[in-house]
Amino acid sequence: MPEQVTISPIDNTVYVTRTLATTEQVNEAIERSKNAFFLSWKNVSVKERANIISKFVDVFVAKKDDIAKEITMQMGRPIRYTGGEINGTAERARYMISIAEENLNDAEIKDDKPGFRRFIRKEPLGPILIIAAWNYPYLVSVNGVIPALLAGNTVILKQSPHTPLCAERFGEAFKEAGLPENVFQVLHMSNSDTEKVIKHPDIAYVNFTGSVKTGREVLKASSTKFMGTGLELGGKDPAYVRHDADLEYTVEQLVDGSFFNSGQSCCAIERIYVHEDVYNQFIEKFVELAKRYKLGDPLDPETTLGPLVRTSSAEFVRQQIEEAINQGAVPLIDTALFPEDKKNTPYLAPQVLVNVDHSMRVMREESFGPVIGIMKVSSDKEAIKLMNDSEFGLTASIWTKDENAALEIGNEIDTGTWFMNRCDYLDPALAWVGVKNSGRGCTLSKFGFDYFTRLKSFHLKLTT
Repeated sequence: MPEQVTISPIDNTVYVTRTLATTEQVNEAIERSKNAFFLSWKNVSVKERANIISKFVDVFVAKKDDIAKEITMQMGRPIRYTGGEINGTAERARYMISIAEENLNDAEIKDDKPGFRRFIRKEPLGPILIIAAWNYPYLVSVNGVIPALLAGNTVILKQSPHTPLCAERFGEAFKEAGLPENVFQVLHMSNSDTEKVIKHPDIAYVNFTGSVKTGREVLKASSTKFMGTGLELGGKDPAYVRHDADLEYTVEQLVDGSFFNSGQSCCAIERIYVHEDVYNQFIEKFVELAKRYKLGDPLDPETTLGPLVRTSSAEFVRQQIEEAINQGAVPLIDTALFPEDKKNTPYLAPQVLVNVDHSMRVMREESFGPVIGIMKVSSDKEAIKLMNDSEFGLTASIWTKDENAALEIGNEIDTGTWFMNRCDYLDPALAWVGVKNSGRGCTLSKFGFDYFTRLKSFHLKLTT
């Protein structure tokens, strides 16, 4: 039977192997999911669903240390940081639990018509397929899994081949929390079988996180039936540093936003525009701080920059950097400071490029790696034009002391989330959305439930 092999980027050795589900096993899982939906879970009260899922969160967090090490082994993030993903997963889940009853209860119409009762109900859709990504395997999964279950749907989770244990950890925690059997299932399956699941008549919705290319394939597969899709795709997120920014704070935040997780975040900072009045100071401070990263073994608590998820990803970023330099970009970090940076390995030093422009791929294409291009601008107007000059629109940020300016400029930016003096963070109270090629749909916030439910109107004429 075909196997799925997960190679650890730490040392290029096999970390875990899983047998892929057969087509028959996939179909059986869908049938179980359908039965669990119709026969049990959709009829459970929101309050009881929330109680069970709260227990799931407690069980999950209790295994934080083991789970954190598994993340590091599977995708290479430094061990000093991976525990933070468990904390973030719990934060998002608990927030969605806290608002579930209020936002999933019937919406009663205050009737001015005697003899009638009218209300609108949010009904669950049915079995939902969630296809998660490896870069933040739990944070990506929780965005869809928790609101889907709270709304009364059943869930089949397909994790990335890079992080299969993350799906299994969710399954174990749900079982221990007392979630009814088959309400949540894990499938390790091939791309062809995944496509068949998307097309299956009993799958009611697909939530996908990944590349634009694969997102288009998901959309194409789903078009064989009238079904919704949530697509959280790529980003090339910009930051604008105004003349009045607090430079010490701004540099610290933007260095972290650019290089945390080796830049492997859909909402990482990938391009920066700095006002000419503070440009030189900003560059000096930014480069100085970036040079302090320690690239190496992510299991070492002192390491602050681990390998990319695979060698090909690092080589893609290296090519972007080399091409930009050939086009006139100037690198400001000597990679000799990072002896672990070696070609044909996933270990890649951070790099800061200046003298860049939008003709370069590094300023247009998603890098998903530890490189940042920085441009000088002379006005808000120029910054707005450059920030909007992208096929993506996931997040964008402004760094300023002027709230009014932040709001005015934010109104001009084509993006899903607009930050002031913050970046690379999802607030579960806010809608997680993207525009342009960053996708469609919504997770998190009270509006996240809307994509996992359908509206049903009740119009009752009462008789005496």
